[in-house]
Amino acid sequence: MKKSMRMVKVAAALAIVLLFLIIHLADPAFLPHLWGLLSRGDIQETAAYIASFGEWAVLFSFLLTLFVNALGFPPAIIFSTANTLIFGIFWGIFLSVAAETVGVLLSFVLLRFFFRDAAEKIINKHPTLSNLDKYSGKRGFAVMLVARMVPYFPSILLNALGALSAMSMRDYVIASFVGKFPSTGIEAIIGHDTLTHQEDPTRLIVVCIFAVVLIAGAWIYEKRAAKHAPET
Repeated sequence: MKKSMRMVKVAAALAIVLLFLIIHLADPAFLPHLWGLLSRGDIQETAAYIASFGEWAVLFSFLLTLFVNALGFPPAIIFSTANTLIFGIFWGIFLSVAAETVGVLLSFVLLRFFFRDAAEKIINKHPTLSNLDKYSGKRGFAVMLVARMVPYFPSILLNALGALSAMSMRDYVIASFVGKFPSTGIEAIIGHDTLTHQEDPTRLIVVCIFAVVLIAGAWIYEKRAAKHAPET
């Protein structure tokens, strides 16, 4: 069983490498250019590059934002702000939150698939880590929800925390989606207004009110789930 699982992991890793190889063969200049763009982190340059794809800009932006959040580099604010410059405040934030949620889910799946078994071996040898792991399974939703709400917090740390802990995928996805809305919305609006020299406090107020509604709903969900969860 362990041998077959190792073979599956090797095959999955090779498939990822093959995907990048196919992209490189299709357009040798694409990956180096994209890497340079990510390394510079210039929001306006990023917005112009995304917009250059014309009618495919929405799809490209979604995939790019997804990839960056799965990778955890560079900061997502670059792409959420770029999206608001291209698609407007509402659709830019909506696109960013959707893409970021799918991106952190992809990161969760890959990290858990490749590294959770190794993490469990380490966790089981240390009582403190074992207790924290059990706690993450029971209360990980609340922790992830609050952590995702914090603007400018490194996403890669939360991706690893969720994937290598006992947190369920359902709790991780819901907490990430709800938590990302206020943090992404605030980051994107501040970045947008700074670059365009606009100030509209109403937008931030609306985002905060909507965030409170989402968070309240998520909190009620978590309480009900905890109430009906079997005792261990």
